Amino acid sequence: MATTSIVLASGSKYRKSLLKRLGIPFKVWAPDVDENPLAGELPRNTAVRLARVKAEAGGRQFTTSWIIGSDQVADLDGRAIGKPGNLENARRQLRELSGHTVLFHTALCFWNPRIERRHERLVTTDVAFRRLSEAEIDRYLEQEGAFDVAGSAKSEGLGISLLSRLGGDDPTALVGLPLIALSSMLRAEGFDVP
Repeated sequence: MATTSIVLASGSKYRKSLLKRLGIPFKVWAPDVDENPLAGELPRNTAVRLARVKAEAGGRQFTTSWIIGSDQVADLDGRAIGKPGNLENARRQLRELSGHTVLFHTALCFWNPRIERRHERLVTTDVAFRRLSEAEIDRYLEQEGAFDVAGSAKSEGLGISLLSRLGGDDPTALVGLPLIALSSMLRAEGFDVP
């Protein structure tokens, strides 16, 4: 097994919880990066760029560690859908997403600045929202209050009831950290998983 440390460059409690599943020791460090898309940038490209920026920021702080950077951008017809932040924005988002399919682009960057080696992957999950009534939206938000996730629905919780279909290669990607891809990257660098 590799003895080099791993740093998760993220303040996300969801990513931290997912990474714990792999049973490997890691540190958490939250980078301070501007997560706004660049002018004209496609949502998938924003996710890839931000995963890389987070990993590189971590690499400046932890110069001998493997850094995990990840970012997710929800994409409705080429337009990024962010985290709602509050109840009214979440209602508005769910009304807009009702009956539509949203692409959730989750990018992963596994970077070691000391040896200048990088692994990157983009995992896209298509999420079909069923037609939602105002009462369903209100009940959901009252019970789960998904204000800190893009698209206002937590698929790992009650938000699954808002969906009609999920399509993708890795269910953990939708939660924010594609563990299948990450496990492959870890093994490629000598980490024992499992």
